Amino acid sequence: MTTSELQTLLSSADAPLLVQVLPEEVFAARRIPGSKQACVYEVAFFDQIAALTTDKARAIIVYGAGSGSLDAQVAAQKLTAAGFTHVTAFDGGLEAWSAAGLPLGGEGTPPAAPSLSGTFRADTEQSLIRWTGRNLFNHHSGSVRLADGEITLRDNALVAARFRIAMDSIACEDISDSAMNQMLIAHLHSDDFFDVAHHPVAEFVAESITPLATCTDGTPNYLLRGHFTLRGITREIEFPILAATADGKRLTAQGVLDLDRTQFGSVYGSGRLFRFLGKHIVNDHIHLHIKLHADRQP
Repeated sequence: MTTSELQTLLSSADAPLLVQVLPEEVFAARRIPGSKQACVYEVAFFDQIAALTTDKARAIIVYGAGSGSLDAQVAAQKLTAAGFTHVTAFDGGLEAWSAAGLPLGGEGTPPAAPSLSGTFRADTEQSLIRWTGRNLFNHHSGSVRLADGEITLRDNALVAARFRIAMDSIACEDISDSAMNQMLIAHLHSDDFFDVAHHPVAEFVAESITPLATCTDGTPNYLLRGHFTLRGITREIEFPILAATADGKRLTAQGVLDLDRTQFGSVYGSGRLFRFLGKHIVNDHIHLHIKLHADRQP
């Protein structure tokens, strides 16, 4: 559907229901005059449509941002699958309407992303680190507490990052038998694995932080390179992270990394270093998923 075709339909005596399928704040800022709103990104999308019409034979035109965004196409597919029989997507959306010089309703441009500069200190109660250890036949998973951490931004760009992990807080979540659970934790604390008595804290300090030019919203936007210290041994590592904020006051950063524990002196059960392990083999790599919530400091 072209912009001129949409104009003709909207000016007809039997005009279709025109629905913008973007979030409420976008609708408040920019919309084609006469539009209604139902956000296709929300679970309540069909409830919002039902508040506009329950007539599945009614002509409906849906539109969103424009080129490069599947919002209108997905909304049309969802409505058609739900039994609406006259649904059309105006794929040009706000972009095409605006490019044609046609008037837009609303308060102006959508809210800009907050500008970030300063130091953000980790909220250790809300931050979370999850671990997974595996062998060929089994795996275990659990959590470990963030001891502290800090991220610094300058003009929306990440310029420094560090965090420390409290290794004595290791917990296993998949073994329900308390005796077996405690046995595993004791083994992880031992010098077979993390030698927690002598090295209670692991630490990462970024040495370089590179923006990822190919990132999109929801994918990693920085590559961190730096030094990770575990069991008193320091190695260079790198891993991608996604860092973003919703309100400019709290920053959330997520990263996933696989550490080769044998590079830090934990050689127990390594098939690369021992033979005839049988059921005692343990994968060299430990998977960590780090979610760090950090609050802006005054």
